Amino acid sequence: MLDTDLSTPALVADLSALEFNLAHCAAALPGRRCRPHVKAHKTTGLARLQAAAGHDSFTCATPREVLGMARAGLGEDLLLANEVVDHDRLSAMAALLAGTARVTVAVDSEATVEAAARAGIAEVLVDVEVGLPRCGCAPGDAGRLADLARSRGLTVRGVMGYEGHVMAVQDRAERSAKVAAAMERLRIAHALVGGEVVSAGGTGTYDLHDEGTEVQAGSYLLMDTAYGRLGLPFHQALHVLATVVSVNERWAVCDAGLKSLAMDHGNPSIDGADVWFCSDEHVTYASADTTARPPKVGDRVLVTPAHVDPTMALHERLHLVRDGEVLDTLDIDLRGW
Repeated sequence: MLDTDLSTPALVADLSALEFNLAHCAAALPGRRCRPHVKAHKTTGLARLQAAAGHDSFTCATPREVLGMARAGLGEDLLLANEVVDHDRLSAMAALLAGTARVTVAVDSEATVEAAARAGIAEVLVDVEVGLPRCGCAPGDAGRLADLARSRGLTVRGVMGYEGHVMAVQDRAERSAKVAAAMERLRIAHALVGGEVVSAGGTGTYDLHDEGTEVQAGSYLLMDTAYGRLGLPFHQALHVLATVVSVNERWAVCDAGLKSLAMDHGNPSIDGADVWFCSDEHVTYASADTTARPPKVGDRVLVTPAHVDPTMALHERLHLVRDGEVLDTLDIDLRGW
């Protein structure tokens, strides 16, 4: 357990696990094969580590992430992989183009093409629906949108698609087959659009794409229990440090909860324990081993989140630890809107 007096709940990352994940991804997807998604950690300090490992192009989920990355000197090639029609936000990103950063924006409709053009955005990718019912145009409509974008003075770099509906499929063979079906849709669109970029993927499918596709993996760096169920070769680095605040003869309660742990992928985990439920400020759990020493008030416990991305967004700081000692603290400086 951590030898620290951190106030809890506190977000912590094990440096040894983080460094392993960083090195493994850099070896599996060297250079521009990976375009890390900073929405997974929202922390320019961690993005610097990814850039130092050779991944110096990044995917962003919000204009704030784009602006923050550029201001931190990490703007060599930033992709906003979401549609935006807010003129002020698009204009703020366009203003970065004067030598500060390269910014590419996803478009999937006439309206998003026009919004990008009016704001002064220079480059776009056509976002294609590849099976996840979210953003993206139909593959057969991608060429028309690319032609419209070029007619409005935009450079079309290529296509992107996100097979998010595949990420949680636990059987690897089934996951691979579904990735292939999704990427066939993206290849159809790319043939109509042209351009040098084909962008897709995530942590769950990081090793299921061909060399011509850049992979937008993000969660691999810190990991969570949802991706942990897939048997991926990444280590769990992220935890929420909590303090036991109440003990019953059958259960214990620690001071993490809904406001410090994302719950959309299910309950968090505690090693050697069964998590019963979470409430606003509490996790109620019971030891899985009835012969183990019962928890005491004041004990520290590591709670592992089921979904890394929104858990990061709930905290202001990330503490980097090794062998139980806090070595550094990073601001989660890309959170918020």
